[in-house]
Amino acid sequence: MIVIGALLLGALLGARTAQKRGGSLADKLQYGAAYAMVFAILGLFATILADRMLL
Repeated sequence: MIVIGALLLGALLGARTAQKRGGSLADKLQYGAAYAMVFAILGLFATILADRMLL
């Protein structure tokens, strides 16, 4: 669940960043995809860390 939430948050933040910089639709999609991938990887590490600490 952490990974999915992080992915969605990253996509929203990426699109918002591109919008603030005056980007086109393609820019928003690209920033959203890049941020989503980075946030998903961070969410994966957070999930693994939480799983290890709870065991």
